[in-house]
Amino acid sequence: MTATLADIRWGSAPARGVLATTILGSGMAMLDGSVVNVALPRIGTELDASVAGLQWILDGYLLALASLILVAGSLGDRYGRRRVFLVGVVWFGAASVLCGLAQNTAMLVAARVLQGIGGALLTPGSLAILQSVFHREDRARAIGAWSGLGGLAAAAGPLVGGLLVQAWSWRLAFLVNIPVAIACVLLALRYVPETRDGEVTGHPDVAGSTLGALGLAGITTALVEAPVRGADWLVVGAGVLGVLALGTFVVMQRRQRTPLVPPALFTGHTFVISNALTFVVYAALGGVMMLMVLQLQVSLGYPPTAAGVAGLPITLIMLTLSARSGRLAAKWGPRWFLVLGPLTVAAGMLLMLRIAPGASYLGSVLPAVIVFGLGLSIVVAPVTATVLAAAPDRYAGVASGVNNAVARTGSLLAVAVLPAVAGLTGAAYTDPAALTSSWRISLWVCAGLAALGGLLAISIHDNVLAAAPKTPTPESPQPGDCLHCGVEGPPTHVVPTRAA
Repeated sequence: MTATLADIRWGSAPARGVLATTILGSGMAMLDGSVVNVALPRIGTELDASVAGLQWILDGYLLALASLILVAGSLGDRYGRRRVFLVGVVWFGAASVLCGLAQNTAMLVAARVLQGIGGALLTPGSLAILQSVFHREDRARAIGAWSGLGGLAAAAGPLVGGLLVQAWSWRLAFLVNIPVAIACVLLALRYVPETRDGEVTGHPDVAGSTLGALGLAGITTALVEAPVRGADWLVVGAGVLGVLALGTFVVMQRRQRTPLVPPALFTGHTFVISNALTFVVYAALGGVMMLMVLQLQVSLGYPPTAAGVAGLPITLIMLTLSARSGRLAAKWGPRWFLVLGPLTVAAGMLLMLRIAPGASYLGSVLPAVIVFGLGLSIVVAPVTATVLAAAPDRYAGVASGVNNAVARTGSLLAVAVLPAVAGLTGAAYTDPAALTSSWRISLWVCAGLAALGGLLAISIHDNVLAAAPKTPTPESPQPGDCLHCGVEGPPTHVVPTRAA
């Protein structure tokens, strides 16, 4: 059997319908990420959440997403891309209702985990649908339109999130997903044809996915709860379970004929180093983006809308420069982009040390976010292209998925570890003095991680993009590449489908 593909041409009504569907689906998840970050202080106040509670509100989603995103892409190839995408949209919308109705922190965390499952199903589905339903000559144009329009949605996300939180409650930030999900489902049923890969055989790697999820969950639980509970049975048990599960996962992947993560991917030096760079840089970003909205609102007194808009220059700079950075890296080689980008990010983080009570936006916040945004625009597109180019052709899709999972795991662990490292526990985040002290410690730690990423890149082979351009570079940054959108943003460049 061969892959079943559609042949929609650019400019037709079905093409517009497919684009609207995929943009709404991915945009819903992006907007939710923006809103949750902006809403954290209000959520913490209303639900009387501790720092650990806020960590779990973010990490519950990231945990489910990072654990399942690799297998989720293959489900679309196997069972139908539209079907799996629709399941993800409906699941995400239903979980958003549960989030909006949550009465305590535990209920909200549980609903966020369910949201993460829905996000894992719909995130890779958007791009997979575009690649499988558009005529070959129109795919690059469709992906460019999806990226550009998604980028505009990303730019508007923090403002919309702040307005929603201020207009009524943080609950509205979740409930707004309901009409979006309904519109997305109706459009998909009308315009998106079903496609699948008829060459796929066997069953999804459920055991591998389960072990990966257990491993991440165990380690995250131990890291988040240890500062509060100490070395009690839960912390020790969760840590041991996590290590054993991840160890078993690695052994199984090495022995399986069709592993979820092929070990052959990690035999290439450039692939390993570029993913290590991704891990440390996105860990740094995850930690800073979590604490920045708290610092702006709690210590500087910004309302939610102003806190959301404060980092808007990051998104605008990335939308303007990321595509150009990717093209220049392909022309000149990625090494020095991957060195300079993380070092510039680190410089932006050190400039954020000036974001303290009494600081002005123009004098302290704006210069820091501009430098920060420049660093991101230098590194994001080249590191994505380098990861894909460093992998064998047959593993292009799974290589992108691995890089996506690595980025999200970096953010996941940063959110789990950084508050404890910075001495932020209990309800200390409500005290401007305590929060500012922890904010400054966190910035030094995160700047060090970002700088480490730049140093790692020195050993990357500079001819990797010129030697083997495996995937066309999008004309603009993809929606998930908007790091300003929040901890949940990085990156959504998974391509879980075979070429026609």
